[in-house]
Amino acid sequence: MFHNYIIIGEQKNMARVNADDWIPEEYGSEVITRVNANSVVEAVARRYNMGSDTVEVPRMGAVTVDVVAKGAEYNDAEPVLDTVTLRARKFGKTFTIAEEDLDDTLADVVSAYQNEWALSYARKLDNAAIACTGTENGGTVPFTSLYKSAGSGQKLASAGAVNYTKLSQVLGMYEASDYANDADTVVMAHPYFKGVFRGIVDNNGQPIFVEGLAGTPSTLFGFNVNFSYGLKLSTTATDAPTGTIGAAGTAGNPLLVVGNRQHLLLGVRSGPESLVGEEFRSDEKILKVRARRGFGIARPEAFAILEATSA
Repeated sequence: MFHNYIIIGEQKNMARVNADDWIPEEYGSEVITRVNANSVVEAVARRYNMGSDTVEVPRMGAVTVDVVAKGAEYNDAEPVLDTVTLRARKFGKTFTIAEEDLDDTLADVVSAYQNEWALSYARKLDNAAIACTGTENGGTVPFTSLYKSAGSGQKLASAGAVNYTKLSQVLGMYEASDYANDADTVVMAHPYFKGVFRGIVDNNGQPIFVEGLAGTPSTLFGFNVNFSYGLKLSTTATDAPTGTIGAAGTAGNPLLVVGNRQHLLLGVRSGPESLVGEEFRSDEKILKVRARRGFGIARPEAFAILEATSA
């Protein structure tokens, strides 16, 4: 659970708080568990610790292997080496809590707010990283999303109700790429697809979707599937994407993504972390919660996207 640090002073004229005063969330806490359970990006992406607000992650091009005859010289590989830039963006919120509402249960009240923040943060991060259609501006559009990065050859519109054929096709699109790897394959989907999955069986009459029980993961075609409410198209990043299902690219269309998790890059600058300060002029306390994250796609070609374009 979060630890809380009390700062006494006048909130309106308070100087900026040194980052060392922020109390980080402990691994395995209720808040971290809540974030991982609701964010596919936090749960499956490859994580990079960011020592600064901008990090360059090396990206290696394809390398071929030769058969070398006895006594012959080796040919030198000439892969293209470039980088993916991760820029930390801050996801935060403050909560004003009346002292009368706290009584002697500060930790319980604060924890309740922290847990609600964790849920909203998880959904907004996923939406920004996977399903936001806007152009990155560092604010309302924190990152260039996977949907924005992917080419037309990696996107499949359902053009009707989602069925077995479409699901098989999108999986086949990924499996035909140079980046398919069963050990690192992940399926990410908006919960809209749960109802779709339950009504589909394969040619042998067996369900393609097995819902996880007692902590076991759900699977689709044998691959683990993670659900997130953030995986619905929106023009700007939001924790509550809305809209009616329509033509491809329409805000409100749910997404299913299959790909190689190694090519989802999550930069971790700090957090989740919190700070509790006191408003000197009134009997109130201010809870501040934040996380700083960067995100990038190493290879957009390592993913295939199915977009529901008809209910």
